Amino acid sequence: MGNASSSVSRIMARLASLGLDDASNTFLQDSFRQFGIHLTEVNENFAEALARRKFEACVLRLYAPEAEQILSAVRNSSSNRRMVIYGLARNSREALQFSSYGINAVFDEPLERQNVLRVVRATYLLVIHELRRYVRIPVVTEAILDIGQPKNLVAASQEVSGGGMSVLSQSPIPADSTIQVTLTLPGAPEIKVRAVVCWARPNENLYGLRFDANDDGRLAVRRWIDQYLQLG
Repeated sequence: MGNASSSVSRIMARLASLGLDDASNTFLQDSFRQFGIHLTEVNENFAEALARRKFEACVLRLYAPEAEQILSAVRNSSSNRRMVIYGLARNSREALQFSSYGINAVFDEPLERQNVLRVVRATYLLVIHELRRYVRIPVVTEAILDIGQPKNLVAASQEVSGGGMSVLSQSPIPADSTIQVTLTLPGAPEIKVRAVVCWARPNENLYGLRFDANDDGRLAVRRWIDQYLQLG
C-alpha cells in the first residue's frame, strides 16, 4: 500500500471533533493530518451542523453526558449516517454500551501517540472512502465467545471481515481452539458463527478468529459488510 502520507496527499477528508479539549484536538490533528484527514472543531449543535455540512468522520468522548445524543444524530442523519465514528474511552465498557451505533474505533485515554497512530493507520482508508479496497471493517461491538467452558467470555470486536474478525479480550483465549461467536453487528440480527483462533497477541489482549467456511453465519457477516459498504 506504500507510504500512507504520500498515497493520500491529494485527498482531504473532514473529521468533526465534538467537545474535546484543545490538547486532545492538537494531538489528534497531528496524527490524522499525515493521512490526509483534517480535524475540524464543531462547537455548535451537532445535529444542526450535520444538516448543513458533510463530514467523513467524527470523534467524541464516549463518557460525555451528550455522547448518546450525538451518536443518535449521526446515525439518523440522511447525509452523514455512514460517517466513521471514533470514540475516546477510559475502558472497554464505555465503548460497548454504544454497540448499536456502530462505533468504528476507540482511542484509549490517556492518549498515547503510538496507539493513536495504530488506530488511524487501520481505519483511514475507510474515512477517505476507498471502501472497495477496504475488506476489513473496523467496528467495536460486543462479542460473546463460547470456548467450551462453563462461563462464556465477553470480548470487544476490533475489525470484522467476511473471513474472520479480531477481538480484544481481557481473558486469555486458548490458541487453535474452536469456539462459537455470538455477534450483534449494528442494524443486523444476532449472528452465531463458528471460528478458530488463528493468531494471538496475549500481551495486547488481541486475538484473531477465522470463521468456519461451512458455517452459514459467515454468509450473514458478509451480507452485513456488503450492506455497510453499500455494495449489495
